[in-house]
Amino acid sequence: MIEPRQLSESVSMRVLRVSDAAALAAAYARNRAYLSPWEPVRPEEYYTVDWQSADIANRLVVHEAEEAYPLGLFDGGRLVGRFNVAGIVRGPFQSAGLGYWVDCEYARRGLASAAVRAIVEVARDELGLHRIEASTLLHNAASQRVLLKAGFQHIGMAPRYLQIAGRWQDHNLYQVVLHD
Repeated sequence: MIEPRQLSESVSMRVLRVSDAAALAAAYARNRAYLSPWEPVRPEEYYTVDWQSADIANRLVVHEAEEAYPLGLFDGGRLVGRFNVAGIVRGPFQSAGLGYWVDCEYARRGLASAAVRAIVEVARDELGLHRIEASTLLHNAASQRVLLKAGFQHIGMAPRYLQIAGRWQDHNLYQVVLHD
């Protein structure tokens, strides 16, 4: 379980709730242009409260099965970032994937680094994971710095890995091994 955590004087991180759908829809709408180079092309309904509500509800079902942790960063009631620990595989793998973004008005304040460090700590100490993987576009230097600061290592490059901004793009691959 990932308990709520204070990341800065005003920003905390916690598991999303269905009641966060309006805040999440507003955050996506507010950051639409900012996120567009880094995310898949989204349908118009993605930016609605209804779509976000249904998506959060679906993610919480997976969360209840302890296979994912949909997290939000909050400054008071304003959602200012999204972090997803997803695809948790148990057994001999004990691994998960990590994806994230921070609101354009909150970027470059160390919040992503603080959140990823907290997630790594919880994944190791409470979730018992062995590794976390993440990927970035080749030119996403800011996200690469976040991962490296949290102990991730660059492990390769995957050609045409994800469809981002409407086209298949190469990604750098990172992992952090949590237990020897």
